Amino acid sequence: MRILILTDSYPPETRSSSHLMKEMADGLRERGHEVFIVTSLPAVHANEHVLPNVSREDGISVIRVRVLPHHNVGFILKGVSQLLLPFLFFHQAKKHIKGKLDIVWVHSPPLPLTITAQLVKKSYGAKYFLNLHDFFPQNAIDLGILRNGPLIRFFQNMERRAYANSDVIVTPSEAHKRFMHEKRGVPLEKIHVVPHWIDVGPFEKAERTGRFRTLYGLEGKFIFVFGGVLGPSQGLDLFIRIAEKMREHKDITFLFVGEGSEKKRLMDIVRDRGLDNVIFKPFVSKEEYPLLLKDADVGILSLTNANTTPAVPAKLVGYMAASLPVLAFLHEGSEGIGIVRDSHCGCAAVSNDEAQMLACTEKMYKERESFGVYGTNGFRYVLRYFAKDVCLNKIQELFSMAILWQKKS
Repeated sequence: MRILILTDSYPPETRSSSHLMKEMADGLRERGHEVFIVTSLPAVHANEHVLPNVSREDGISVIRVRVLPHHNVGFILKGVSQLLLPFLFFHQAKKHIKGKLDIVWVHSPPLPLTITAQLVKKSYGAKYFLNLHDFFPQNAIDLGILRNGPLIRFFQNMERRAYANSDVIVTPSEAHKRFMHEKRGVPLEKIHVVPHWIDVGPFEKAERTGRFRTLYGLEGKFIFVFGGVLGPSQGLDLFIRIAEKMREHKDITFLFVGEGSEKKRLMDIVRDRGLDNVIFKPFVSKEEYPLLLKDADVGILSLTNANTTPAVPAKLVGYMAASLPVLAFLHEGSEGIGIVRDSHCGCAAVSNDEAQMLACTEKMYKERESFGVYGTNGFRYVLRYFAKDVCLNKIQELFSMAILWQKKS
């Protein structure tokens, strides 16, 4: 098959979505498919080489599109940039991809990229797969980011068209599937569940070296680590408040490794409260990330209770693949709470119950002798449900069924 993947993030960008799409592209290529990527051209920093607009990378044709900044920028600039994305992406796809496409797969968010998928479907005769990870604009409404009535209706209409025009919708959890059916009226037969996948190999091979403890000056510390985007939906103030309540434990450090629109505000809170048990560091590379997790004691993640839509943070699967015990503060609609509890890989609390969150944190701090069991439980759960090959086999089956339906129709 000839398959086009549309994603706003792709390596060398260090985002969970970029890694997911890279692993998907590699896996499909290994299965004998011809794979194209259309993605954003990342911003160039002083010490980085300039990426070509079109390149051949690991047997995959990658087309990078010059766009306005849309990560770690103000909401107005982000909105304008995302509205331009679909047309810039489609223009470059038409310029560089000739012949028929069998499948167009779009990773959303950002929601406007679904317009590109619709255009590709019409122009190339491709089956349109919508890989939906979050519900926009509802998540922005929940967080108070989107308040303008006409703008809300504009994006709600875009959302409805995205669902209606897609041939298959792939969501990461059963909770997503239920929400789509019950709240958005999408037929159940159109929705298929394929969870966030992960290549467990690098995590299984990585060993605890102490390099990051030395690099960050955290030798002898009990490290709660967060790795990823520091954005508004995470509600990472939750961990700042917990850190403040546990500051008498001088060996505890809350380590946040990543970037995002909330980073400066969180750093200001930590500084203003004089918390010396919370530190922030920049993103580490995909290759170094497993080593970072191996040097930590507990992996942490959160989603503010303002969220009303389902969500399963991808970093949860990374922690489990690294055999790292998990501490999760998630809203009631997240299937992540059930995953942590079903797998017995750590402790999970609802993110509007501060007493329960504090109790969970103290439990993880005191139960170090159980960390081996928690880690093994999480790793086995990942192998069973989230391993890359398990998930990509499901995706390939969906592709084959879609092509078969097309031939019969």
